[in-house]
Amino acid sequence: MDRVYIVGIDEVPKRLNLAEMEHLRLTFIVMPGVSAEVPFEIKIGKPGVNLEIFGLYLSPRNEQVRFDFTVRHLVGGAHSSQQFRGIVGGTAKAEFDGLVYVAPDAQKTEAFQENHAILLSEGAVAESRPQLEIYADDVKCSHGATSGYLNPEELFYLRSRGIPEAEARRMQMISFITPVISHLPEELKEQILSRL
Repeated sequence: MDRVYIVGIDEVPKRLNLAEMEHLRLTFIVMPGVSAEVPFEIKIGKPGVNLEIFGLYLSPRNEQVRFDFTVRHLVGGAHSSQQFRGIVGGTAKAEFDGLVYVAPDAQKTEAFQENHAILLSEGAVAESRPQLEIYADDVKCSHGATSGYLNPEELFYLRSRGIPEAEARRMQMISFITPVISHLPEELKEQILSRL
């Protein structure tokens, strides 16, 4: 089952319990001009659950965006992944606090968590605090975070092929957010791309 939440428009749940669903894909989108705090906790209480969480935040001006996500693996044999991508410019600030909790008896858990941000200006801020709290010993878990500017070598390569700078920068941003938007409905994907 797929669920897409556009923060500021859709009612975003704060908690979910996964005991019945086998597969759930959640996508949280924060469009330009929206400042928001998005707290979310999900509990996995059944083996075989496959949870995918995607997040996208586009904050080009002075927005304040904060994600506070907790995924609790209470039983073993389940899989979760979180992938967040953001583009932050102006004096905007984006924060990601993520916790993956694995209970003592939740063996064979697989849990992955990532947050990556591109900064478009010197005044933009992107903070990441991914965390793992693991009490089982037979698991595959990882977390990671990056933030930085558009790659100048890629930009030079595109420019050397006759692509104007603005279009080359747009192409870099599209490439960066593609892992999150690739599974979205075409109409929503086009709406997001038009805002870059």
